[in-house]
Amino acid sequence: MKWSMLGTVVFFLLSVVMTFCFIWQYRLPKLKTELVVNKATAEEMCPHFPEPVPLKHPITSLEVALEKIHLLLKSSVHTTKLPAISAIVILNDSVLWNGNFGKKNASDPSSPAPDEYTVYRIASVSKIFPTLMLYKLWEDGLVDSLDDPLEKYADNFTIKNPLGTGGGPAPSPVRTLGSLSPALTLRRMASQLSGLPRRLRSTNLLWSGDTEAALDLLQDDVLVADPGTKCHYSNVAFSLLANALAQKVTGSNFESWVSENVLERLSMEDTGFNITPVIQRQMAVGVYSNGQPAPLYNLGWYRPAGQMYSTAADMAKLMMALLGAYGGTLLRQDTLKTMLTPVFRCHSSYFANFTGTPWEINEQFGYDVVRKDGDLDGYAATFSMVPRLKLGLVVLMAGVRPTDQDLVSQAYSYLIPALESAFRNAQRTLTPPPDPAPYVGFFTYRNMTFYEIKVDSDGVLVMQQFGPQVDTTVPSKYRTIRLDYLQDRVFRVVFESPYPCKLKVNSASVSLEAQDRQLFNFYVFSKKGVSPGFDSPGLNTYRVTRIPGRPFFTS
Repeated sequence: MKWSMLGTVVFFLLSVVMTFCFIWQYRLPKLKTELVVNKATAEEMCPHFPEPVPLKHPITSLEVALEKIHLLLKSSVHTTKLPAISAIVILNDSVLWNGNFGKKNASDPSSPAPDEYTVYRIASVSKIFPTLMLYKLWEDGLVDSLDDPLEKYADNFTIKNPLGTGGGPAPSPVRTLGSLSPALTLRRMASQLSGLPRRLRSTNLLWSGDTEAALDLLQDDVLVADPGTKCHYSNVAFSLLANALAQKVTGSNFESWVSENVLERLSMEDTGFNITPVIQRQMAVGVYSNGQPAPLYNLGWYRPAGQMYSTAADMAKLMMALLGAYGGTLLRQDTLKTMLTPVFRCHSSYFANFTGTPWEINEQFGYDVVRKDGDLDGYAATFSMVPRLKLGLVVLMAGVRPTDQDLVSQAYSYLIPALESAFRNAQRTLTPPPDPAPYVGFFTYRNMTFYEIKVDSDGVLVMQQFGPQVDTTVPSKYRTIRLDYLQDRVFRVVFESPYPCKLKVNSASVSLEAQDRQLFNFYVFSKKGVSPGFDSPGLNTYRVTRIPGRPFFTS
């Protein structure tokens, strides 16, 4: 029986010996082997989720996708019920495209078209900002835990929880959520899992009371769900979260904190809370479905949940910060990852599959689309991201959001495949080690398989198997791998992309995608200045050791 490395030689040989994850023994004539490999290549190419890399524009597939988005939004403008749309597409730290459609003021025949600096109300997209406050205070150590109970920051908070199952006994037949139970946590408040009602009883969104009055109203109210068990939309949760943290932790008010810690840091000069005459002149005029102008309400105590206004240009700055492009200007990378992670799978009747802080999250093409929608009299807005692709889309509307189709989902149906293809086909630029000499040479795994590491013309390390166990029927590009230098003595394996997701030879099936981007951790250099070997922890493979030179094999 003949042994062959299927796919990238080192991974298959190492992983099968150590973990028996793959079966890769076969006996086939050369022609049949090549036919099977070619079939696998034609069936499905990988990686499924290509790594975002710098792209060289123009890229035809992206241009086609963006033109489709342009036509989609242009055709959605309606002179009566949706007279103005501004949109912008972000890729990592760059504006990929922006479009503006319709008129700023539909009732004025001489009104110009909107632009990226036209102001719109962003409604519930405002909920991003209480969430940013929570994460920033947690990152700075001013909030001990995202899962702190609300009552730690709102001393007088109590509410009846007849559906609760946790906590100790309450002094009344209906359990009261307060000091006896930590179930209503800050994270749950920021992710629509608080169980708090949508708004305070006997109030509307224009209620002008304060937080103490809100807490008084909640004392005789009930939770609509036990916290953490059901997705339920609540404006109360975000207003209470923002005001309680501001008063208890920062010693200031919420809006001042946002201005100093978010808007000023990101130079979001056309974003804020107070719609002054100057701001109003910059605005697209919001309208109801009958074309009548909508009043610019002041939301009072509910301002943190929906009062804010912004522009496409300012939303792009926020988008770039949340995609990690500003190097920790707003939040650290690990904090951003936590903030963008889904929290809970929602029930089927909720309008999103998952909830996050403060996101509504659905899946398209296998990617999480993280978004926050907002709708308020005369205006609609969506702030959305595909974090895995470093992609974002903002759509701001003066008028009523179309009900016959989801413009954002439709736009992503064009964007995601185009960008995925662009990343998959992009030429990767690999990093060579500062000095390749310590890694160059010959290595073996238990004297069973043998490898040579060399340096290519760009200084990047290249690793290839040799010896009697190599079968040349496997295409050479799957028998050679390149090593991307990450940090001291650590390299990442890089396959030439695209590549077959699986190589099938006879009854064997080996996943190339599972092996791509695995890490090599080389050992500390010896007194001779060379590494004596390396491990591949992701494959549970250890002690691939250096040998003095190329061995001689006998048949």
